[in-house]
Amino acid sequence: MLRIEATTDNRAVIFSVRVRPRASKDEIVGEVDGTLKIRLRAPAVEDRANEALIEYLAQTLNTSKAAVRILSGERSRTKRIEIRGVTTHQVQQLLVEEV
Repeated sequence: MLRIEATTDNRAVIFSVRVRPRASKDEIVGEVDGTLKIRLRAPAVEDRANEALIEYLAQTLNTSKAAVRILSGERSRTKRIEIRGVTTHQVQQLLVEEV
């Protein structure tokens, strides 16, 4: 079972993701040391991978793109993500179903 390390703060869930841009398809591929691993088709130029990550997480978690925010790591493959309006359990369940 996929287990990512997530915390809850002000009705938001915060967790880490490791992104691999320029993949063959957008997908969650697992986790390593509590960090969610995601492959994205978008290249890591002009914020396209960041935008694709926000869109993918919003779609996967059935929430708006405005509810998903990159807290840190915008220029790194490892990022801290905040998603408002969902619980840690919802994030764990939906992401487990995706893998």
